[in-house]
Amino acid sequence: MKWWSLDWFYLSTLKTFTWVNEWYFYSLAVIPLVFILKWLFYTRLQQKLDFAFPEKKYNRDWVAYLRFLPIIFFILSMTMIVMALARPQRTNESVEQWSEGIDIMLVLDISESMDLKDLKPNRLEAAKKVATQFIEGRFQDRIGIVIFSGEAYSLSPLTTDYQLLKSFIKDINFKRIEKPGTAIGSALAVAINRMKESDSKSKVIILISDGESNAGQIDPITAAELAYAHNLKIYTIAVGQDGKVLYGVDQFGREQYVENTLNETTLRKIAQIGEGKFFRATGNKTLAQIFKNIDKFEKAEIKETRYKDTIDYYQIYLTWGIIFFLIWLFLKSSFLSNALED
Repeated sequence: MKWWSLDWFYLSTLKTFTWVNEWYFYSLAVIPLVFILKWLFYTRLQQKLDFAFPEKKYNRDWVAYLRFLPIIFFILSMTMIVMALARPQRTNESVEQWSEGIDIMLVLDISESMDLKDLKPNRLEAAKKVATQFIEGRFQDRIGIVIFSGEAYSLSPLTTDYQLLKSFIKDINFKRIEKPGTAIGSALAVAINRMKESDSKSKVIILISDGESNAGQIDPITAAELAYAHNLKIYTIAVGQDGKVLYGVDQFGREQYVENTLNETTLRKIAQIGEGKFFRATGNKTLAQIFKNIDKFEKAEIKETRYKDTIDYYQIYLTWGIIFFLIWLFLKSSFLSNALED
């Protein structure tokens, strides 16, 4: 806005200011006090002359009210000067957040048993959902994805492109790797290979599986020891329930069940070697809570730098105050303050 715009006097504009010396507004009470004292002086103390007027009723002309103009401009001038002394400001603050970040590799089992439906709609889809939610809660952490069944495959390198990661997770299905089995050792080896060049202070592997390692060329315990040698922390999540688990329905709509037994020993040992934690997820809510716990464990400290840009606007009101004061000086020396007052 230009300095002469009347918008500067709107209440909506005045509310946007921060008044540094707002106590100056108390001095506005002095202005009417001055004029009250002046009125008392003129009406009570000043010498008066008596005049005789005709009996005809005297009608005051509107021009006589012009004598109040100097007083009005003086009050406006003082008010503007007080507003300038109160120092109106606006502050624009920007915040830059940053952190050193954590490198996280999600290692996801996509073997055939992940199609069991003790988690809804099945184990794989439940794991995909919580993995996506986990990614959405991160800030400047690099995340990568490894999928495995009978062999392991690096789906995504470490990246902060979370939209890309979520699209990769959405496209995961059982057909991505044709070889059957559960190659946990190979999956850990691929994850280690992706993370060994990382210079991050914190490097984490989150392994999600529902079975015992029965494929691949690398023993899972050996892979865990290799991860430990590269300062990688490992969290393992065993997914699924023991006993009869719903597999699907036949052509007649009858539910089909399979007997499921999950051997936790290997996954527990991997987490122990990797100085992480082992979790057992027997339902969707349990799995979601596990990821929330890991999210809390592996939070990087977020630091922020605040930038403040402060702009003063007292010049606007000071300019108006000077203008009103000059007008008052001019009117004070004119007939408005002399002939009309008498």
